[in-house]
Amino acid sequence: MGMLCAVSFNRYGRLYYLDPGELRPQVGDRVLVPTDDGPEVAECVWAAQWVSEETDGFPKLAGLAQEEDLRRDELLRRRKAEAKVAAKRLIREHGLPMKVVAVDHVLGEGDVGGDRTTVYFTAPHRVDFRSLVRDLGATLRCRVELRQLSARDSARVQGGIGSCGRDLCCATFLNDFEPVTIRMAKDQDLPLNPLRISGACGRLMCCLKYEHPLYAESSNYPVSGQRVETPEGTAKVVSRHPPSGTVTVRQISDGSMKRCALSDVCGSRRAYEDRPSM
Repeated sequence: MGMLCAVSFNRYGRLYYLDPGELRPQVGDRVLVPTDDGPEVAECVWAAQWVSEETDGFPKLAGLAQEEDLRRDELLRRRKAEAKVAAKRLIREHGLPMKVVAVDHVLGEGDVGGDRTTVYFTAPHRVDFRSLVRDLGATLRCRVELRQLSARDSARVQGGIGSCGRDLCCATFLNDFEPVTIRMAKDQDLPLNPLRISGACGRLMCCLKYEHPLYAESSNYPVSGQRVETPEGTAKVVSRHPPSGTVTVRQISDGSMKRCALSDVCGSRRAYEDRPSM
């Protein structure tokens, strides 16, 4: 048992959980988060509080952000904005089929090295951007790296709202992309319309995997189109809903639709419950 707080580097961005140590940051406080490139400023969005999980494996806050840290963070944001504008302009001039997704900038520290800018982009195929790197380096006067992102990585970096109305899973809490197949959509009786089962990245939605184990293990459910007996009479199964333990049926007598508990349409279960008492 220990204390944890949650921070975000960008508003509505991914949450990172850290051990506050001796600090007690409140919501809205600017804190320093240890990274591979040194401490960076982030905003506390979940105040430090006790949790039941073990917190030994979580990184610790490096401290509260001071005026110097805030000035450095503002300089970083300004450099990123300048680099993004310059990258878009030079890409147009070179006529390259690239789209800038995000820009990262690292300030050089003394003798460690100079500033470094990393431009993340998407493209329909591999692009020869060697001349672009040279021109961009001369414009920004720092070392420049270009990294091509996949469609899913692009959605993770840019963020957005999914068809469910919530922030994208990949941009908020998913750490790794797990394989998602069309078979998962079929097992869940979902329409195989790409517009209905594709995410913002154009690939199959990651959430298809969340409930799939329930459907894969639901061998005791009647299949769609099967005739079953309900308390109101004979009906035909339209769809099944393993997460809630129910099925949707259409009554043969009047064509009405209703949702029934699995136990109401399961023949063996009803036979067991209706058996004469000894």
